[in-house]
Amino acid sequence: MTHQPVARSFDNSRRLREQPAGVAVDPKTRLRNAGLRPTVQRLALSKLLFGKGDRHVSAEALHAEAREAGLTMSLSTVYNTLNQFAQAGLLREIAVQGNRTYFHTRTSPHHHFMDEATGRMFDAADGSVEFARLPAPPEGMEIVGCDVIIRIRPKKG
Repeated sequence: MTHQPVARSFDNSRRLREQPAGVAVDPKTRLRNAGLRPTVQRLALSKLLFGKGDRHVSAEALHAEAREAGLTMSLSTVYNTLNQFAQAGLLREIAVQGNRTYFHTRTSPHHHFMDEATGRMFDAADGSVEFARLPAPPEGMEIVGCDVIIRIRPKKG
């Protein structure tokens, strides 16, 4: 069985109000508005995640950033916090292949490129992916979104 790239997008009932571009949001306020208690670990990771603009990050990369910043926390804490942020609507979780997961600070619906050579993920231009139609969902289900990951690599030759 091969694993296909899948991006998960959930219609989170606790959607956060979008902040106007360029407006800084206090980390404590961001967490409280998402229904999360602003613990020391959550605040520290929130500052790292949202202090560098729109980006994709893996738990391992964020853990390395935290260590470089002098923070002492386990990789498990980073994973748990990222998952809590995603469940609260602060991040978008993107499962790529197997257990490889990225988290994106841009939570609005959009599609991605995945560079297979480097593992780098970046956004496809808004409006650049079109579908003529989607299949009907199974009985009793409804479609809440469709996410695409376009795999790329350097040309050979």
